[in-house]
Amino acid sequence: MFMIVENWVPMDGDTFVTCDGFIMNTFGYEHPWDHLFAFLKYIPAKYKDMFNVEMLERTWQYNHTELFRAEKLYTAKNYQTFIEAFRKNFPDYLFYDKNRDKEIIAAPLNSIEKVFVPRDRLAWLQSLSIRDELQDKALDLIWLISKESEVSLSDMGLHGSLALNMHAAHSDIDFVVYGTDNFRRVEAAIERLVSNSAKLSYIVGNRLDATRKFQGRYQGKIYMYNATRQFEEVGVKFGQYTYTPLTSVRFQAVVGSDRETMYRPAVYKISSYKPLDSESEMSVDMRPIQVVSNIGCYRNIAKQGSEIKVSGKLERVESVVGDQVFYQVVVGTATSEEEYIWPVSI
Repeated sequence: MFMIVENWVPMDGDTFVTCDGFIMNTFGYEHPWDHLFAFLKYIPAKYKDMFNVEMLERTWQYNHTELFRAEKLYTAKNYQTFIEAFRKNFPDYLFYDKNRDKEIIAAPLNSIEKVFVPRDRLAWLQSLSIRDELQDKALDLIWLISKESEVSLSDMGLHGSLALNMHAAHSDIDFVVYGTDNFRRVEAAIERLVSNSAKLSYIVGNRLDATRKFQGRYQGKIYMYNATRQFEEVGVKFGQYTYTPLTSVRFQAVVGSDRETMYRPAVYKISSYKPLDSESEMSVDMRPIQVVSNIGCYRNIAKQGSEIKVSGKLERVESVVGDQVFYQVVVGTATSEEEYIWPVSI
């Protein structure tokens, strides 16, 4: 465990600003001692042309700096474009992970100037003596859900542009729930509020939205929520395992456990393996025990006992100390746009 910037222990979804003006979100819970795995969220206007991706027309302001955001943050093509831009202009933002034999976007720890932890930002919002309309609605919504779910406000947090105080009137309300059990209680509470009152409604744009039910509308504002592990729920440390990519596979499986499906990376324990093509056939001893998604939209899309279709990269996972070996399938390797987890039925 390491601590930097006001005793900060990085957790997935924490937002930070670097000395170069990049605003990034922490990815996952395993990090090398001198870098932080992250994805790039906002790009200062002066660097926009270095990143050859389609940008949203809307811009943001942080400390009087104009910021742009990629139209699509999580595609394999854009990730590789970001890597090339960093390699050419900011090589310190890349880290070669020998445990995975790949280069990954990672901010140098000594470049981080300010950190926005969702839990702390909710406390900040509560402390404000004067709030604008969106801030009031965000706090009212989180209070409502906290009361209905009986999840303490100390186990919830504020994310997104509201947390950075660079929101506009039309911004979304983005909040975080800490912990597996707390997340399930909030999920159930929101379902009750949608079913039994007119206070909340779901927004369903596709089948993934219909099964995740992670976004909705409250008093005319869009809200969304996701999960972050509690500190004691983080079980893997950087360097504990090596990961060897083997081959692309397509298969159907039954979800054996959904205890870790709401996080990023999302972990689906699986209890069966049915190949969908001849290339995905494999010996019994190489069959994966879990599917791991690095792509946020595939979080929490299937419950225990339900079936999923998966396309991803088979990996051999081996403990560095000891003799533990198992296989998993990774979705979101940044090498293909054809990786997915899809619910067979909802």
